[in-house]
Amino acid sequence: MTTGECELRLLGLWLSPFVTRVKLALTLKGLSYENVEEDLSNRSELLLSSNPVHKKVPVLIHNRAPVCESIVILQYIDEAFASTGPSLLPSDPHERATARFWAAYIDDKLVVPWVHSFRGETEEVRSQGKNQMLAAVETLEGALRECSKGKPFFGGDGVGLVDISLGSLVSWVHATEVMSGMKIFDPAKTPLLSAWMERFDELDAVKAVMPDIGRMVEFKTGQAEALAAAAASQS
Repeated sequence: MTTGECELRLLGLWLSPFVTRVKLALTLKGLSYENVEEDLSNRSELLLSSNPVHKKVPVLIHNRAPVCESIVILQYIDEAFASTGPSLLPSDPHERATARFWAAYIDDKLVVPWVHSFRGETEEVRSQGKNQMLAAVETLEGALRECSKGKPFFGGDGVGLVDISLGSLVSWVHATEVMSGMKIFDPAKTPLLSAWMERFDELDAVKAVMPDIGRMVEFKTGQAEALAAAAASQS
């Protein structure tokens, strides 16, 4: 199933993992959409009117009605297009709550300290951010073991909300390794996540929408500023 012309419009930024989340969900669902690249130094009137509170991306406009915040958008897509493509959330209420918990954990305990590890004003703050980020990765290793129950993804046999939330960061994981040599998903320490990332990378939907790693590495403002821009794309 595809949507009608301009029925779905995504306001985004190419390097933002939050925008990538929405692209992944739409692609997995088999939904067509218009991608509108925003310049956050000169926000469009459409973005300002669609997200007057935060004035940030992503914003998904469906039949002229805007939906903001990446995790909220993912759940909206799953509900609004329930009969289209695979479900992003399980039907069991407890499993749905668990998926929402880990999606929130990724933003709060992984993304936030990751940004601090680059943007921290002092070496101590940056070091603390790095340690907190790596601790979160180890916690997610255990979460994958429990959620997947031996299956390929957090969502089981197929990609779900948690896979998309974490998977949207995979290009940054690869780019960080190229630029700094640091393995965030280290096969020696987090073998399940390392294997999960390899499987995730090979999905057609992922290949279709993930930012180009070479372009990310070459981004002129440098790693810290690029990651800061991506992280600041959404509150």
